Amino acid sequence: MTPRPADPPARPLALITGVGRTVGIGAGVARRLAASGWDVAFTYWTPYDERMAWGPESGATSAITDALAQHGATTTAVEADLADPDTPARVFDEVERDLGGVTALVMCHCESVDSGILDTTVESFDRHFAVNARATWLLIREYGRRFAAAPGTGRIIALTSDHTVGNLPYGASKGALDRITLAAAQELAHLGITANVINPGPVDTGWMTDEGRAQVLRQTPLNRLGTPRDTAHLVDFLCSPEGQWINGQLLMSNGGFA
Repeated sequence: MTPRPADPPARPLALITGVGRTVGIGAGVARRLAASGWDVAFTYWTPYDERMAWGPESGATSAITDALAQHGATTTAVEADLADPDTPARVFDEVERDLGGVTALVMCHCESVDSGILDTTVESFDRHFAVNARATWLLIREYGRRFAAAPGTGRIIALTSDHTVGNLPYGASKGALDRITLAAAQELAHLGITANVINPGPVDTGWMTDEGRAQVLRQTPLNRLGTPRDTAHLVDFLCSPEGQWINGQLLMSNGGFA
């Protein structure tokens, strides 16, 4: 009798926030993890793109879903206003209902509106901290409360920035994100979860002006712009078994940009 073929191993599940545009870092990370054998749940928030100069990308969610499916990934997409403190729990409820428990939490979401010390409004400052800092804490808290994967497999990764001049609320709230995420490396150690922060430097996802691109090139020894693939490869490594020993770190992945 011919032995029954063994069932293929189950794909672990990554929840990736901030995957609203096909050219974005979040979408690049999603594609890389799907190619590496992960199922992917992702969030997006169209009203944010509508406020930004680039505007919303029609059909982006479907295009990203199709790209992930080409790598064999099962996916689900959740529209999520992370300025709402009730949203993180709702996201996890929907993802668990559709795909099951989350093994890796990768946070690529952000609120980013340029303003400095003198012209930042209280409303903008509060929104930046609600999205970039508070939502990060609530997502990590929800992840830690629900984590049920094998010890040693859990991963938390957040994207940060050290930009502050002329971008005060963004940079300040990303600094808070760093501290929250790195605390998880210690506070969730009993669950076998690693937590790291990546600073990808300036990545051209359609927001750079010609002048901005030229300036970045002058400040980067490798004389090229960062791409979503650059960040995605590091996320992929950190999520792999080989990346387990990297923990509690703020990693610069910016080509030497200074």
